[in-house]
Amino acid sequence: MSDIILHHYPTSPFAEKVRMVLGYKQLSWKSVIIPMMMPKPDVVALTGGHRRTPIMQIGADVYCDTALICDVLEQIQPTPTLYPEAHKGLTRIVAQWADALTFSPIMAFNFQPAGAAQIMGHQPAEWAKAFVADRQAMRGGSPRMLPTDAAATYKSYLRRLSDMLKDQAFLLGDQPCLADFSAAHPIWFTRERTPAVASVLEQTPLVGAWLDRMMALGHGQATEISSADALTIAQQHTPAPLDELFQDDHGIALGSEVVIAADNFGTEPTHGQLVAATRTRLTIRRTDPRAGTVHVHFPRIGFILKKADT
Repeated sequence: MSDIILHHYPTSPFAEKVRMVLGYKQLSWKSVIIPMMMPKPDVVALTGGHRRTPIMQIGADVYCDTALICDVLEQIQPTPTLYPEAHKGLTRIVAQWADALTFSPIMAFNFQPAGAAQIMGHQPAEWAKAFVADRQAMRGGSPRMLPTDAAATYKSYLRRLSDMLKDQAFLLGDQPCLADFSAAHPIWFTRERTPAVASVLEQTPLVGAWLDRMMALGHGQATEISSADALTIAQQHTPAPLDELFQDDHGIALGSEVVIAADNFGTEPTHGQLVAATRTRLTIRRTDPRAGTVHVHFPRIGFILKKADT
């Protein structure tokens, strides 16, 4: 199998989720540092439009969204597992709750003026203005939650996590699972990137101790390569053989030209030919002058599939 290549940047919370998983599974991987905001020409050369961080590349296969990335890493390295047999369903439900519902209010809290100053204070005013505009575009123009409302929501989430940790080291037992990685990364951002507002964690010491355990997992063994190197690797490889299963939930036949986009936040469309539609994922084939022919994979949950002419 080709090397795992993670396209990310150091301050990305969702990238930290995957970096922690790589550490938990003690995997070696290649690191490609990408821009925090658009334009991201090398990312788009691989994905065809999707721009959310991170993406994972293995040869000429490109995986979007951390839920799918974690599934693929589980296939590559099944032990230690992200999905304990005793509560596979609960693991995914809690992980989806954390990724979909806790992330936005926690980040709104983190980006209150004191936190934003730590994130952007060393940057030129033009950069900060461009960053804010970029994130507004990713939200589709919808406003970010006010810090006062975000604080109350964040504290409620912290209390819920603390309740889950009263009698065990991790959220669902004695070992971490996907739920832990999904819940940890925005809280990691509070502690590590916006310490000026990290006093919010003081009222839930069990959460702080749990976060210590999560961060102690490390990030595995990373070797940095350039985005140009990653594009060359894609060109030199052929996408891996696909699962033959086809679950037709859209009335769209394999081979059709389609558009896939996230259902919220970062909804830039990706165009290509539908080559697989399994119970859990969608795959399109596309060709780029620099990346060559690649397969771009998306999870079904959280993404919308349409025919290209609709």
